[in-house]
Amino acid sequence: MKVLHVTSTFFPDSRGGIEEVIRQICLNTKPYEVESRIFTLSKNNIPEVIIKEGVEIFRSHKNFEIASSGFSFQAFLNFKKQAEWADVIHYHFPWPFADLLHILCQVKKKSLITYHSDVIRQKKLKYLYSPLMHYFLKDVDHIVATSNNYLETSQVLKNYKDKTRIIPIGLNQESYPDISDSDLSNMEDRVGSGFFLFLGSLRKYKGLDILLSALHGTNLQCVIAGSGGVEKELIHQADKLRMKNVFFLKRVSDVEKIALLKLCRSVVFSSTQRSEAFGVALLEGSMFSKPLISTDLGTGTSYVNLNGTTGIVVPPSDIIALRKAMVQLDMDRLLAEKMGHSARLRYEKLFTGKLMGRKYFELYKR
Repeated sequence: MKVLHVTSTFFPDSRGGIEEVIRQICLNTKPYEVESRIFTLSKNNIPEVIIKEGVEIFRSHKNFEIASSGFSFQAFLNFKKQAEWADVIHYHFPWPFADLLHILCQVKKKSLITYHSDVIRQKKLKYLYSPLMHYFLKDVDHIVATSNNYLETSQVLKNYKDKTRIIPIGLNQESYPDISDSDLSNMEDRVGSGFFLFLGSLRKYKGLDILLSALHGTNLQCVIAGSGGVEKELIHQADKLRMKNVFFLKRVSDVEKIALLKLCRSVVFSSTQRSEAFGVALLEGSMFSKPLISTDLGTGTSYVNLNGTTGIVVPPSDIIALRKAMVQLDMDRLLAEKMGHSARLRYEKLFTGKLMGRKYFELYKR
């Protein structure tokens, strides 16, 4: 079976939750003899085809962006070629240009969408985009939501419940690199241990300004690993507050990420908007038996992190509650260890890559 994944951006141009989800789907459907390809855009698409972990990535030149959505003239012809190859086309939503590709190229193949998030930020453009979006959502054969929480609270998905099924995101621990004692020691020399860890893109909806405010005036150590549009603002905020307990590492390698996950006290998510639909880094924390701190957004984050069991859930933008949660896990090591153990058990039960891969294969086959 041949499956074409369609996504706005992918490795090596970007590293984030959606990229990791697609990688995991490709790896974990391969045992079922699913051959995956990835169609995406790139500012520098030379070479046009690269191979990562046995998967071909076809990259069309990105000409411009509108509201963070990439567009490409070259993509229409390239997409048609790849669509002809595929048995199933798997779109990763939201990416408005993919809606155009699907409609203008008159795709007749079986198709599905993994619905990663509602369109949140571009409120004015959303009204212009809405007719195109609903035409696209009606035309595909199936929609996948990553949690029942998101399905029940999405104003868009409520119109498509009859064609939507739930497949939670899963991670295969064997797909992550083993790290040496020296790798771990080198990272510990840089940032220490027992810190609170944020992993991901530095975007407005991540609420990292709230996290910095919660850390201000405490002795709690925090590592922020990632890059993005609000990076300079955050560094300026930390400098202005003269914070010596926050380390900005920018983008880290896979080996460095594993070292950080092993060394940290807890993984913390301070997101403030529904753009945070699931939280792959929360799963990574669970995989390494770390307690979690997240915000209650009515999304999959509170499905991954069960308040009082695998970690602590606090209201979004609540500086005092977020600080209190971090202090509690820092002071009560026994509680942190107990929650981390529960997080690992929940990962093994619900969020393995093998389980996700089997469910996607069953949907492809159907």
